[in-house]
Amino acid sequence: MLTGVRVPVESLTRVAAPDPEPVTLLCFSHLRWNFVFQRPQHLMSRFAEEMKVIYWEEPIVIAPGETAFVQVRQAEDFPDVTVAVPHLPEGLSMPEAEATLTRLATNYAASLKGALVKWYYTPMMLPFSRQIEADTIVYDCMDELSQFKFAPPMLLELEQELIDSADLVFTGGSSLFEAKKDRHSSVHLFPSSVDRDHFALARSGATDPQDQANLARPRLGFYGVIDERFDIDLLRQMADARPNWQFVMVGPVVKISDEDLPRAANIHYVGGKTYEQLPHYLSGWDVALMPFAINEATRFISPTKTPEYLAGGKPVVSTPIRDVVRHYGHLQGVQIAYDADGFVAACEKALELAKDPKGQWLAEADLLLSATSWDTTQARMSGLIHDVLGERTGVQQNMLVAAE
Repeated sequence: MLTGVRVPVESLTRVAAPDPEPVTLLCFSHLRWNFVFQRPQHLMSRFAEEMKVIYWEEPIVIAPGETAFVQVRQAEDFPDVTVAVPHLPEGLSMPEAEATLTRLATNYAASLKGALVKWYYTPMMLPFSRQIEADTIVYDCMDELSQFKFAPPMLLELEQELIDSADLVFTGGSSLFEAKKDRHSSVHLFPSSVDRDHFALARSGATDPQDQANLARPRLGFYGVIDERFDIDLLRQMADARPNWQFVMVGPVVKISDEDLPRAANIHYVGGKTYEQLPHYLSGWDVALMPFAINEATRFISPTKTPEYLAGGKPVVSTPIRDVVRHYGHLQGVQIAYDADGFVAACEKALELAKDPKGQWLAEADLLLSATSWDTTQARMSGLIHDVLGERTGVQQNMLVAAE
């Protein structure tokens, strides 16, 4: 009776609001999940703790005439990350491959429920995914891919389209930020960080891997992808100048020929290793190296190795990569060298520092490292994404109220 005259009645019964659909992050990456554990893996494994993460890789070629499909699996060691790998039959023309990828990606995305975040590491995946509607689009620019060897000619045009359509643009270093900041209204600098606890294992005497355990000292090491950004001539000259130094090169060789690599009795290529193995190799070195070539491919890089090496307690010697000089060049534990002679001299200084593993140089580095972590970086990114999602949800709610 009271409701007939519209008198409000207070009820003690609470009606539970329906749980919102989970947010899905669909990450398009040119780097395979199992290739090298770096920025995408650090971030996506952390985003997976708060939302559903799907990591879409580049296609794998299958036999001609076979039916295209998407293989879905859980990421090794990260069961909350789903890796999606399209498989395309050999022999497709570029338009046919793009049409097939569009169909696969569209059908896959149609099965996803709730809000969708599209996250891009490469503009080259835009042609087959642009039609997938998303609540937020993120471009995380970790490299200037147009400057890399064999870069597709349409990359720059696609990147501009991606920037124009993105809600948020993140950059992996200061040089990239400066290059992108005027091309979008919401560009944010998120330099690559470091998992300090993981690499601190190198300070506590981790087990020396078998393939370097018998090498003499001093040992100078590098880990990472060995490609056109690596100064192979510098390595050759150092090995010639100091035949009693052992140079340990950890990582896959990509886009350059094995035949072009310098060969000497004191240069040791041990191949690619897992992220878990890296502190063990680092522990067995006296000095950590960053012998990058100074060219267009390295103009905008901001290597994660610098903080990782320092977190492992090793002094670092690097060529003058702009972001390394800017952020770490003032540290006593980071030596910058411009040529082979200078690199050898810098390594000698670093070897002296290495004799004092608890010295002031390391305390200085630790103070700098204490201000950064992948957890903090991901949390700040997540906040920006949820701001965009919240604004859009608010607009939709206001429209519904107005309609009523």
